[in-house]
Amino acid sequence: MTKTIRRGAAPQRRPVQPGRRVPAVRRQSTIDRLLLMLPVSERTLQRIATWTIMGMILAGAVGLSTLFGVPQAAGLALAEGVGAAGFKVKQIETTGARRLSEAAIAAVVLDQKSRAMPLVDLNEVRARLLRYGWVADAQVSRRLPDKLVIHIIERQPVAVWQDHGQLQLIDAKGVTLEQVAPEKMPDLPLLIGEGANEQLAAYRALLDATPGLRPLVRAATWVGNRRWDLMFTTGETLALPEEMPQRALVKFADIDSNRQLLGRGWVRFDMRDPTRFVVRKPGLAGPRSITDTSAAEHFETSRDKEA
Repeated sequence: MTKTIRRGAAPQRRPVQPGRRVPAVRRQSTIDRLLLMLPVSERTLQRIATWTIMGMILAGAVGLSTLFGVPQAAGLALAEGVGAAGFKVKQIETTGARRLSEAAIAAVVLDQKSRAMPLVDLNEVRARLLRYGWVADAQVSRRLPDKLVIHIIERQPVAVWQDHGQLQLIDAKGVTLEQVAPEKMPDLPLLIGEGANEQLAAYRALLDATPGLRPLVRAATWVGNRRWDLMFTTGETLALPEEMPQRALVKFADIDSNRQLLGRGWVRFDMRDPTRFVVRKPGLAGPRSITDTSAAEHFETSRDKEA
């Protein structure tokens, strides 16, 4: 008798599930962590890296070209290539300039054979800016990729110098700044005569000896490149000696404070001779000489007679 053996149904196979991919964890390197700590953006770092690479290429090219005897041509060509890559002067940032216009500064900066940043001669730009009378100093620097930064230090006018009929503003060192029209002359000391601008420091020291007379001095003439004539707002002129003018001016201030010389109709006071004090008044045949300036009564009597 044959026995039939029944086998159970074959077990169903489970559908193959797609395996889950576990994302790989990227570990930061030490260099990455250091870059994140820098106080600059990634874009700035890229620019710095690009500039560094360009500089290394430029230095290498110049070295190779020097070896083959054509350093200048190769260096210029490579610098122009750097400019074509975006490192070219497109912006000019100026600070400190009040008298010198931005147009004048731009004209100096852009007067270059090439605007490629490596070829802009910063020293030459500074030298050209210093040719302007108002510019006491200038600082010129590059700011990559395309900006030049210029800081101007201007001179300050402290006096007006009149020479051969021309009025010019001058600074504390006597440097001429610009011409000024008579109707626009500022309220500054007026120095007259050839070379008077170079005597500004001596003139200031002279007036420092008599602060009380300073507001009364309208102008000063440098005579013969050796001495001063002071002109007062009241119309008189005081001729000072070549030697020790401060001492003479102090003596004049002392007499004026005791007997009021200024504003009394005198035309000229002459103290060139230390032994005499000479005065002049309109309509007199000649000057009056006072041999002893300490003799106030004698001076007062002479003045009353002439009046």
